[in-house]
Amino acid sequence: MNIAVAMSGGVDSSTAAALLVQEGHNVIGLTAKILLCAEMDGCQPRYDVCCSPESINDAAKVAKQLGIHHYIVNVEDEFSQKVIEPFCTEYVQGRTPSPCINCNTFIKFPKLLDFARQLGCDMLATGHYASVRKNSRYYITRGIDADKDQSYFLFNLTQDVLQHLILPLGQCTKKDIRTKARELGLITAQRPESQEVCFVQDNDYPRFIEQRLGYSPPEGDIVTTQGIVIGRHHGIHRYTIGQRRGLGIAWEHPLYVVAIDAVHNRIIVGSKDELMAKGLVATQINFMKVTIAHNTPVWVKTRSTQKPFKAHATFEHNTLTITFETPQASITPGQAAVCYDDDGAILFGGWIDKSF
Repeated sequence: MNIAVAMSGGVDSSTAAALLVQEGHNVIGLTAKILLCAEMDGCQPRYDVCCSPESINDAAKVAKQLGIHHYIVNVEDEFSQKVIEPFCTEYVQGRTPSPCINCNTFIKFPKLLDFARQLGCDMLATGHYASVRKNSRYYITRGIDADKDQSYFLFNLTQDVLQHLILPLGQCTKKDIRTKARELGLITAQRPESQEVCFVQDNDYPRFIEQRLGYSPPEGDIVTTQGIVIGRHHGIHRYTIGQRRGLGIAWEHPLYVVAIDAVHNRIIVGSKDELMAKGLVATQINFMKVTIAHNTPVWVKTRSTQKPFKAHATFEHNTLTITFETPQASITPGQAAVCYDDDGAILFGGWIDKSF
């Protein structure tokens, strides 16, 4: 089979490519060039993100080591428009975006798959810890390594992408892959995890957003859930739901950000109990294993590292309403709500609009 492997320069995609070569497939490597040097705040050497110049060079070295052709696919303009721009605008609108999901949805998978097809490849493979399955539709299931499962980030992939997708690491643990990479002598065997947002080098989101948008954030009030003004903020893009640190307010009990009122430029704070929600409303729904939901029992994740919890979901009028069996904390507009069945298959998912 002719397979293109999305190679980020990390240990996972490197080992995925090596495993497919060992299986006898005709493999090529593709690496997305997604960042202009200017986007990387000076382009200091980085080995902890998937798209730095160092990572691209490592991907090319691994391809050479495996004896496969390697191509760099320039998607800088698309990445800027589809990932970086929404990241910034969502924050100033009081939402907390998920740029990695948008990158997978609009850049890495569709753009690399298009390029792979031009080179005569039947399939695209990545190093994600998840699996692709099929009944009447294609769908993603959770990886067996619960600590490394990345299915959450793939909920928005289309059927066209899924039917051409191979995920070789879904039945592997991270420990297995590190061991295999060392056995194969891959230069990426000890590469650190890619966990930070790749285009914000120092993890200072507010500074990056202000520079990118030319944005001078207006100050506003910090208020309690009863509307009492107890402090001032220096821009709503500096806050996210559930945040406790950095409020600068001494109070009789711990305070958390429970809501962001962008219309009135207010940060609303409250107790931990006031942070709890009974459910959420999501929009822009992507159906994966099924195409309907009516009081459907599901397991939900509203953050990538969260343990799934029980709920019921109903889809009506292009809106998904998810009611939790037990209240949950920090339901954050702008993040994804991904629903699974008992076997760990993604049923559907969408973008959180609000909690209730």
